[in-house]
Amino acid sequence: MKDLIKYPESQAIEYKLFWRDEYLKIICAFANTEGGELVIGVDDNRKIVGIMNAKKLLEDLPNKIRNKLGITPLVTVEKKGKKEIIFIKVSPSSVPVSYNGKYYVRSGSTTQELKGSELIHLLLKKTGKTWDRLPCEANSSDIESSAVEDFKNLAKDRIPSISKLDSTEKIFVNLDLITDNKVMTNAAVLLFAKKPQKFFISAKARVGRFKTSTDIIDTVIAEGHLFKQLETIIEAIKKHLNVRFEIKGIRREDIWDYPIEAIREAVINALIHKDYSSTAEIQIRIYDDKIWIWNPGKLPPQLTVDDLKKEHSSYPRNPLIANAFYFAGFIERWGSGTRRIVDLCKAQGLPEPEYKEEEGGFSVWFYKDIYTEENLRKMGLNERQIKAVIYVKQRGKITNKEYRQVCNTSERTATRDLSELVSIRIFEQKGITGRGTEYILRRQKDAKKTPERRQRSEK
Repeated sequence: MKDLIKYPESQAIEYKLFWRDEYLKIICAFANTEGGELVIGVDDNRKIVGIMNAKKLLEDLPNKIRNKLGITPLVTVEKKGKKEIIFIKVSPSSVPVSYNGKYYVRSGSTTQELKGSELIHLLLKKTGKTWDRLPCEANSSDIESSAVEDFKNLAKDRIPSISKLDSTEKIFVNLDLITDNKVMTNAAVLLFAKKPQKFFISAKARVGRFKTSTDIIDTVIAEGHLFKQLETIIEAIKKHLNVRFEIKGIRREDIWDYPIEAIREAVINALIHKDYSSTAEIQIRIYDDKIWIWNPGKLPPQLTVDDLKKEHSSYPRNPLIANAFYFAGFIERWGSGTRRIVDLCKAQGLPEPEYKEEEGGFSVWFYKDIYTEENLRKMGLNERQIKAVIYVKQRGKITNKEYRQVCNTSERTATRDLSELVSIRIFEQKGITGRGTEYILRRQKDAKKTPERRQRSEK
């Protein structure tokens, strides 16, 4: 007893002067979190007051808790002098526990009722299920038969046994999209329904073209099943990108502002890993110099943002949906998508994309311009060189004389800085050495990222 009451109230300890039945929700919260101990007969300052009816409570509380909550905690009485204290020790429950139809958890030293997506997450965690495996009220008339037929064609390389003659029910059974009670899962509806938004209103994506953070010049809403959403989203993004052509051998290759395969990979990740219990939609913002792709739902606890740029395991939030995308040939199983996005951008001479957990979800930032101040600083350029690169972006070229004027430096320093910018393939030198020499930016795909190096003194 002495060891326990020396600690203040916390996520695992709560003190009460006397018993009230409403404290059952505290016990419920302990069971739904990491367990804990409710102490009766101690005030908020941890002063032992004692209770008068300890013996009766010792008899009544176990039955009351078991009848109301379906759990059996350890209830004991301890004495300090003539004062008696009740200890109710609660173990974490492997199944969700409710009190009067409501679910509670501990947060710090408070008891909080769970609602909405938080409640869904608790129920899924305790039952060991994922959201996409839950049953849905849809029926066969809600399914778009053409979507199932398209899937058969896409999946024939990875499911050799699949046949055009296979029924929709057989496809769903093989993909584990039907429950034991022959009810379609949430995954089945998202993947193949004519209008999944009839059942999940936020199961869609919003693509916007932004000139500024508030100036929106175009919006596209991608609805329908997930395969259709993918197609709509990619076309909406491509509509606002520039493309040029390069001839490689006898083949013409389209070069977009960003590698389309990297964009597609990021969009697929958003569709697969979205928290569909959230009321938020997938959001994509296209700016002049960047693209932001965001989905509700943070990374699984096993992964950090830094893990995404190196070899890592895959932990899909919606494994049934991920499985269908795999069989359709859109993804691999091994968590390689985020590394592939990085590699594709670097191969096109673009900055590495950024992965972030923000606004209650996960985002990917694509950047068009390798020559931003932030990226130039990462490349190890000093402040003079950064200023010169920005100058050339605006004016098209720079001379040694202009460099000295722009950076307020000596001819010797200007020559050294410019030579270094040429050697690391950011600048290209035009003309012979002397007054006729000009420096222009190399095409981004020809510029190579230099390792970080010590900044020279700006003095």
